[in-house]
Amino acid sequence: MTVISRNPADPADVLVEIPSPGAFAAADAVERARAAQPDWAHGGAAARAAALGAVADAVEAARAELAALAVREVGKPLAEARAEVARTVAIWRYYAQAPYEPTGTVHETAAGPGLLLTRRRPYGVAGLVTPWNFPFAIPSWKAAPALAVGNAVVLKPAPEATACALRLAEIVRSALPDDLFIVVPGGATEGGALVSAADVVSFTGSSAVGRTVVRSATARGIPVQAETGGLNAAIVLPDADLGRAAAHIAASVAGYAGQKCTATSRVIAVGAALDPLREALAEALRAVPVGDPAEPSTVCGPLITETARDDTGAAWQGLSVLAGGTVPDRPGWYAAPTLVEKVAPGHRLLREEVFGPVAALLPARDLDHAVRITNAARYGLVTSVHTADLNAALHGLDRLDTGMIRVNAPTTGVDFHLPFGGTKSSSFGPREQGAAALEFYTSSRTYTLAPTGVV
Repeated sequence: MTVISRNPADPADVLVEIPSPGAFAAADAVERARAAQPDWAHGGAAARAAALGAVADAVEAARAELAALAVREVGKPLAEARAEVARTVAIWRYYAQAPYEPTGTVHETAAGPGLLLTRRRPYGVAGLVTPWNFPFAIPSWKAAPALAVGNAVVLKPAPEATACALRLAEIVRSALPDDLFIVVPGGATEGGALVSAADVVSFTGSSAVGRTVVRSATARGIPVQAETGGLNAAIVLPDADLGRAAAHIAASVAGYAGQKCTATSRVIAVGAALDPLREALAEALRAVPVGDPAEPSTVCGPLITETARDDTGAAWQGLSVLAGGTVPDRPGWYAAPTLVEKVAPGHRLLREEVFGPVAALLPARDLDHAVRITNAARYGLVTSVHTADLNAALHGLDRLDTGMIRVNAPTTGVDFHLPFGGTKSSSFGPREQGAAALEFYTSSRTYTLAPTGVV
């Protein structure tokens, strides 16, 4: 097998073509990381904090290069690529402070002298399996907390983001002791071997692969978290600022060609909002700049592969198209931002994550109906609610079965210092990011300290 990564805006441009290392290479990487981990864990908070801070500085120094690499390898529009690199710097800086955080608590015993202590300790080797759409930020928001609390890391990136992962590894390794951060390129074989050998596993990717990862990890009895997508809704009430709502939703549908797990794929217009929103959103989507991701003005670049482009185009076939619904005749794997309506309840757009710039407009009688439509999906990652009535928003928020809710804001956007994750088929296990990540990458132990000489 061969790992191949192409420029989705110019498929003739091949960034990586290397042999897959195989399962034994992945297992060997875990063993090397496991041998390096104890010194790292026991070296003290100052050393870990300084190393993670040095990673942040190095990423920042290479920001222009890294943004250009993300544009070239995964087709990320330049403005978004620059923002991702800036977020990556912030992630490493945030977790550079984590080694100084308390690692436990002290309690009184229920009766008599002595003390009870809790203490969090690293597991050993964190196995990370990451997607291509955020090639620097997602590996960083998994690796940085794992390293901060004393684990070593082995990363298996998506093949389409191999060049980005290898470059990130060069930067991270320049600041860390040997074998604490190892990248194993490849596909399912290498990913499966990593999950079978690591001490704690974090996965982001498709639902089908995520289920396999969870089954494998839980069968071994090791901690696992899996982020596996979304079918996110934007609920628009009649009292909303419809122009602003349309702009937010268009950006969430079409930004980075809809290739985000937080992208909007269902737009639920409540009551009288339907007709004006239909026109405003269709106009906003038609105005989205589509083209070369290297151009600073581009919002919607190419799909990651030809298959992804074709799958996106197939999703709107036979539906009533309000905007888009075309595949531009140009090099690269592009699809126009698309809005459809009159979508039957069983249609795949309402059941599956297409991962492209297409959304369905759905009518709802009232807020209760909109909440039921939103909750009908098997995913529950993020929902946006657009309204001028805070009481209505809060009423709806209480009954939405999603992990994240954004009021008068796009569904896209991540606050890395707060927990990230969803419900139902969107997530499995503890939350990512923020302080929640520090909990995930450590095991909690309870110690009883009884004084000597006491009966």
